[in-house]
Amino acid sequence: MRWLVGLTVLASPAAAVTCEDIDHMDASFTVCEVMLGEDLRLFLRDDDGGILGSFSAVENAAGRDLLFAMNAGMYHVDRAPVGHYVEDGVEEMRVIASEGPGNFGLLPNGIFCIGDDWRVYETLDYVAQEPDCTYATQSGPMLVIDGVLHPRFLPNGDSKNIRNGVGTTADGDRAVFAISNDAVNFHDFGTLFRDRLALPNALFFDGTISRLYAPSLNRSDFGFAQLGPIVGVLDAGQ
Repeated sequence: MRWLVGLTVLASPAAAVTCEDIDHMDASFTVCEVMLGEDLRLFLRDDDGGILGSFSAVENAAGRDLLFAMNAGMYHVDRAPVGHYVEDGVEEMRVIASEGPGNFGLLPNGIFCIGDDWRVYETLDYVAQEPDCTYATQSGPMLVIDGVLHPRFLPNGDSKNIRNGVGTTADGDRAVFAISNDAVNFHDFGTLFRDRLALPNALFFDGTISRLYAPSLNRSDFGFAQLGPIVGVLDAGQ
């Protein structure tokens, strides 16, 4: 049974993105579902190579409205991606497969790939399969790997933050993005994707700086002058 049954009944059949607030393990989350066929992209730089950094800058550069957007991967002080990044078929940053400090290096980490279908890959699986991704962003840790939580997650872990991430279906025909509205640990965030959303693979994007743009909910998060990579759905335009 799909978790958005109630929302799907109420929403217009033509809706490109469906978002709603849900509760899971005594915490609030906002989840946005996007179906394959919508114009889902990653955004980082403008035509001059400058960092876009905000949802409004993405809309201005694209000349189209965003139906949904959130930050999509960790970045350095200069906003360059920490890990693998591909935009419109052009690779900006190679795959980082080695263990390292921080959440990104808490292996296994993973890569969200937007191509003929949409999938979250564990990084070594991505390297082995070499999928054709028009857009790709690497982050970490993985939240769910083939239906199993990341092995380092603790049910009572005391490291809690606002967190966001993405999960994909086994068929690659649907991506579900989530952001916590309360501070949560990795374990509880992972179970949101595995147990509540029934998604076999999910990837952590970031914490603390997590931001969401969901106009259908009248939500546009602010608080940072610039983000790094952004994922979003553009409307059909004119």
